[in-house]
Amino acid sequence: MANEKSLLNRRDVVSRILHDRGDALVITSLGNPTFDVAAAGDCAQNFYLWGAMGGAVMVGMGVALAQPQRRVIVFVGDGEMMMGLGSLATVAVHGVRNLSVVVLDNEHYAETGMQPAHAGRGVDITAIAKAAGFAESRVVRTEQELEAAVDVVLGTSGPVLVTVKVGTEPTPTALPPRDGPYLRSRFREALLGADAHK
Repeated sequence: MANEKSLLNRRDVVSRILHDRGDALVITSLGNPTFDVAAAGDCAQNFYLWGAMGGAVMVGMGVALAQPQRRVIVFVGDGEMMMGLGSLATVAVHGVRNLSVVVLDNEHYAETGMQPAHAGRGVDITAIAKAAGFAESRVVRTEQELEAAVDVVLGTSGPVLVTVKVGTEPTPTALPPRDGPYLRSRFREALLGADAHK
């Protein structure tokens, strides 16, 4: 693993990607990706998965297929992505062009005590996405690479996967709403307007 000081700050990475998101929809996996997206600005176009570890990419795929005119960005940790590797193959074979997956890779299981994870032991998530058939897959390690990747995440015809190597330094928890029915209804209304509840 690289020196901690040479790794990107996860909170800054998410904030930078979402700064110019426009009307993009965002799905988050449990834990830090949810907190990072909430810290960047909670809004109705964010859907936080408080559980269902390993399922965020499939939820994102469903939303992307249902809303083909909108960019859908899924933020996941590397541990979550390892639990859902099969979802990468499913996304690729369906050619989901408006879906981007951002893997916040600190090479550890942050939710369970910072044990070393597969990504820190030689497993290359980006290469797996490429082998599965993703239109674009890349690793980001520097600020310059992040700047180049923002346009890819927001606008390149996908599916897209960007793995961002981030540090393990703790960040303050930013809690978005935790009420599942509320989040569901808020997200539906953001997609479908006032008629969402009819």
